[in-house]
Amino acid sequence: MAEFEYKGIKMGGSKILLLLPLLGTLGGGLWGGFELYKDYMNMRSKIEKYKAPDLSGFDKKLAVIQKEMSSLKELKRVMKQSASDARDYARDIKNDLKTEIIRTEKIVESIEKRTKTVQDNVRAMIDKENDRNNTLRDRINSRMDSLDETLTNKMKRLEEETTNKIQKALDNPLSEMRR
Repeated sequence: MAEFEYKGIKMGGSKILLLLPLLGTLGGGLWGGFELYKDYMNMRSKIEKYKAPDLSGFDKKLAVIQKEMSSLKELKRVMKQSASDARDYARDIKNDLKTEIIRTEKIVESIEKRTKTVQDNVRAMIDKENDRNNTLRDRINSRMDSLDETLTNKMKRLEEETTNKIQKALDNPLSEMRR
């Protein structure tokens, strides 16, 4: 069987064959972790780049409405319109404004829900990957412990067999080693 030695460590073909899948598994796990981290960072940058909708248009609309209200008052003074006409006009403006405010609140709530959903999904993905990595690490540790135990047992058996053979050779009356 092929063996090689590197800095005092001898490895046979069977050890290399055991080491290759372990290195492949470890490399695959690291690659998966790096991919997850990259996806997480991409999602994080998208979330950080999110900007709330521009609501400055409402200020302009309010200013327009206020102008209309002041012009309405001016018109009432000049034209001496009836109070009921002015009240109806103001009610329409108020209702329009209320409708716009409700629509804006719904938009903001929708955006908040989507953001929360994205955050929950990212957290779930991270938790899932952490669980997978923990399971993988536990399997690798279990395999390494089993391999270590197997190698220790084989080394003890080999040592016992070698000791027995040496003892038999020394105990052999035909052996010339006693002299």
